[in-house]
Amino acid sequence: MAIDYEKEVGSAKVEQKFLYESGNEMAAYAAHQINYHVMGYFPISPSTEVAQFLDTMKASGQHDIMLVPSDGEHSSAGICYGASTAGGRVFNATSAQGYMFMLEQMPVQAGTRMPMVMNLICRSISGPLNIHGDHSDLYFALNTGWPILMCRDPQSVYDMNLMALKLAEHAKVRLPVMVASDGYFTSHQKRRVQAFAHREDVHKFVGEQPPAGFTDTLDRNNPVTVGPYMNEPDYINNRYQQSVAMYNAGEVFEEIAQEFAELTGRHYPMIEQYRMEDADVAVFLMNSASEIIKDVVDQLRLQGIKAGAISPNMIRPFPQKQIAEALKNVKAITVGDRADSVGGHGGNMVNEIKAALFTYGNTTTKVISRIYGLGGKDFYAEDGHHFFQLAMDAVAADRVDIPFDYYGHNPGTPENAPKRLLKPMDFESLKTGLITVKQNEETGKLSVKVPPVRSLMKKPRRLSPGHGACPGCGIFSGLELFFKGIEGDIVALYHTGCAMVTTTGYPYSAHKSTFIHNLFQNGAATLSGVVEMFWERKRRGELDGLGLKEDFTFVMVTGDGGMDIGMGPAIGAALRGHKMIIVEYDNEGYMNTGAQQSYSTPLGHRTSTSSIGKTQQGKVTQHKDTAQIMAATNIPYVFTGCEAYPQDLLKKAAKAQWYAQNEGLVYGKILIACPLNWMSEDKDGTDIVSLAVESCFFPLYEVEQGTTTITYNPEDKDKRVEVSAWLKTMGKTRHLLKPENEPALRAFESEVQRRWTRLKAKHEHPDL
Repeated sequence: MAIDYEKEVGSAKVEQKFLYESGNEMAAYAAHQINYHVMGYFPISPSTEVAQFLDTMKASGQHDIMLVPSDGEHSSAGICYGASTAGGRVFNATSAQGYMFMLEQMPVQAGTRMPMVMNLICRSISGPLNIHGDHSDLYFALNTGWPILMCRDPQSVYDMNLMALKLAEHAKVRLPVMVASDGYFTSHQKRRVQAFAHREDVHKFVGEQPPAGFTDTLDRNNPVTVGPYMNEPDYINNRYQQSVAMYNAGEVFEEIAQEFAELTGRHYPMIEQYRMEDADVAVFLMNSASEIIKDVVDQLRLQGIKAGAISPNMIRPFPQKQIAEALKNVKAITVGDRADSVGGHGGNMVNEIKAALFTYGNTTTKVISRIYGLGGKDFYAEDGHHFFQLAMDAVAADRVDIPFDYYGHNPGTPENAPKRLLKPMDFESLKTGLITVKQNEETGKLSVKVPPVRSLMKKPRRLSPGHGACPGCGIFSGLELFFKGIEGDIVALYHTGCAMVTTTGYPYSAHKSTFIHNLFQNGAATLSGVVEMFWERKRRGELDGLGLKEDFTFVMVTGDGGMDIGMGPAIGAALRGHKMIIVEYDNEGYMNTGAQQSYSTPLGHRTSTSSIGKTQQGKVTQHKDTAQIMAATNIPYVFTGCEAYPQDLLKKAAKAQWYAQNEGLVYGKILIACPLNWMSEDKDGTDIVSLAVESCFFPLYEVEQGTTTITYNPEDKDKRVEVSAWLKTMGKTRHLLKPENEPALRAFESEVQRRWTRLKAKHEHPDL
């Protein structure tokens, strides 16, 4: 049947077009139409796609937003805050732990009244780690001073993003605004969407950025102080003004929503009511689940049950009066919260609804609270029927038997408890005696002897087969080779990343040794605490009865950009001198979140946020040399390694263990292949990383007690190859070999040579 588009557009006064896109795509689409000045961002699922889509559009010349990749969400929030003080329009997107990491910045931006728009693609808060959608991150936003708009589908994501900027910049508001949608439900599911056909119509609706009254740190004729230290009574006055602005935001939003409705035919009141005019029982749900419940309402109405549904389009300011009015004749309501306010006898929404009823004198409507849908658990029509049944039961019994509970959880049983599938490794089998490390008393340097790799094959693997890594992934072959050089027991901590996610899907684990996980940025500090507790408990004699034959070797594994967001804590651990090893597997990007560029991504390399197009040819900056950064902290040992040179890596692992057990922190960097995102053949990983070494892009060396030694020099062996010989092996870099990209190729080759020349100078002159 043909679709009558004119009928669908209805009363719209502005020309629109139809798209078939996801929520993330529509957030990016709105941003590109607005053409913000700056977006500071850091990749985290499921919000990462917003920056990816914008990068792709920028590469093809569709907008000129300055996209600034940060070293972590805390920094991305700082970038956005700084940009907003400087007089332009600012945009961001994040999720879950990313929002938690930037959380302390959120009240700063609101308290100093700096407008911007941020999309929160809602996701479960760790721990344990879960990357799917619920509202546990959203609920942390409630007290930050940001107005919060809610999105049930990709259409509302687009619409709310347009209205959000107009709201943020309104003279009565002047606050940063959050647009919240459900991760993986709304963010990734495609729907047919109407959008403004012409960018000029978007600009006309949003309006010019108001110049009057906005702080601009780039106005040389009006120097200002932003964020001063403030005593009483000024501080409480500031908070009062912010409170007034927040409540103003509710009134202004309704005005903007009405204007938007006249333009587009789509109206967003503060609360959406579905068949509530005569409802006896109701259900309150937010975002994506609120669409499903409408079908349930229709089904119950056919049975003669007066059912209705409520969902908010705005939760800050909370629509208290509107909620109270909608529920004044309702006998019972079930409130579904997709996050728990742990210990608060219900989620945030149910407690705010109870407050609304109490404030407006309603003591008769019965309220049932249920926590549902955590960790991305789907909400189906049958779940909606259950919620309505709870309300109907309360009406029939004239009481609420269980005011608060979880819904959808499973009772535990002893027979379903996780069982150990792998026996602990035999300590004696981890001590081969084939590796010897001796310290030269005069020089302080170590002399290491390691056997051929085949002699160490009987040593148990630290990781069992059966993990979920991609075919050809170099992480585990590289790590296992490194671990062959470690004698005895280890305790390992892994940053969030491919190595962690693919090996620890509950209730299973591929780790035979003790494993700890903490988030992307804080692994080094966490393992520092483990190390110091070990030594303190050993000093107190508390470990004597636990069968500890020798000291543990403590190893932190990082990668997938973990030494961007985690660099600060790693440097802190190095400067404190904890006895541990940090080993980085370098796959040249944030591969675990979808192959975005990191600071370890080399110049010109293609990632999902350094796209190839007519205005951009890959990453525009050089890569970070983490080994040299860590060497500058004057730790006893730093090394680089590669699985293509096994004897070299084994020797360095043995040295690393000795220094970590006797002197302090050790740092190592292993280049590993990522065939999926390097766009190479699964079988070619070892050859590719070998060419990276032979081209001197990834030199093999060590910095021992401050002295640099190149451990493999391809020039001495007449094996050096051109950088282009390495680049042509990967789909992510072949574009650099095209004639039009010769300047970028020459710049990259020049940087490789510059770093190699400096390294040789350090090798030849021990005092450097």
